[in-house]
Amino acid sequence: MVQIYGTLGPACSDTKTLARLFEAGMTGVRLNLSHVGLPGAAEQIEHLHAAARRRGVTPQLLIDMQGPELRVGVLPAPLALEDGTSVRLGTEIPLPPAVLPHLTPGQEVLLDDGKLLLRVTRSLPAGALARVERGGLLQSRKSAALPGVDVRLPAMTDSDRENLRLARDYGVTGVMQPFVRGREDLECVRKALDAAGGQGIRLFAKIENLDGVEKLPELIPAADEIVIARGDLGNSGPLWKLPALQKRISAACRRAGRPFMVVTQMLASMEQNPVPTRAEVSDIFNAVLDGAASVMVTGETAVGKHPVEAMEYLVNTVREAEEYLNR
Repeated sequence: MVQIYGTLGPACSDTKTLARLFEAGMTGVRLNLSHVGLPGAAEQIEHLHAAARRRGVTPQLLIDMQGPELRVGVLPAPLALEDGTSVRLGTEIPLPPAVLPHLTPGQEVLLDDGKLLLRVTRSLPAGALARVERGGLLQSRKSAALPGVDVRLPAMTDSDRENLRLARDYGVTGVMQPFVRGREDLECVRKALDAAGGQGIRLFAKIENLDGVEKLPELIPAADEIVIARGDLGNSGPLWKLPALQKRISAACRRAGRPFMVVTQMLASMEQNPVPTRAEVSDIFNAVLDGAASVMVTGETAVGKHPVEAMEYLVNTVREAEEYLNR
């Protein structure tokens, strides 16, 4: 049976809503630790376990680590970026120091899973000046990507190591390592988990760039499950190439007998709307037909207006696909 995950967030952080998500068929949740550590999310986690007890289920709790992912720093307030305007990268929009040397004229900078697009026009001593080519509202700690540039960061942050040390105490069942670049990233996380007594905690390898795709043969044996994370993976090249990458990863996992998960924008329209698009339900259906062991929604349950309805559509579409396969 396909595992079905939501994501914890303000829209579903109370026991009542979480209980309704479990009632709809959710089997587990993701907790994004890019913004908070396990102690800071203790209340949400307690509501999760209380809701699971109420429904008589044992929940899967996946923690999504910071890892080597590039992110915008903390902004004083959400920043409205208008098309055609200029913005200073490194100061007005804080970025990791390792990024700054790569901000050369012409370089694209994608923010918030590619929703916003900037292009560097001039290098500055403390960063760069960039033109907004696709604007929107930028929030703190959103993802950043520089297409074509390999920015090398450590596999884990100090915060990641502390969260791994506490994982068992909070009932964590799986760890999602982002932007996996090679087997050594996974071995580093596994070693830290084992040292913290987390031998039974599963390790999920998120494929979010072309490095990860090319390294699949060495990643598959080192992970318990592969995650096709289509947000940043879609930023690694032209978006129309993403479906082929998804099919390639799915096929490799099937051949190796390794479970895989499909995630990102599965029901994105339901962050605002009470019903999904036809394309979205077809996407979910086809992911199951491709052999996905798990599917996950993110903002749909974390911050969306219709978290329960989104879960119902996700579950019902998955079960319909399973029934189709069993005919």
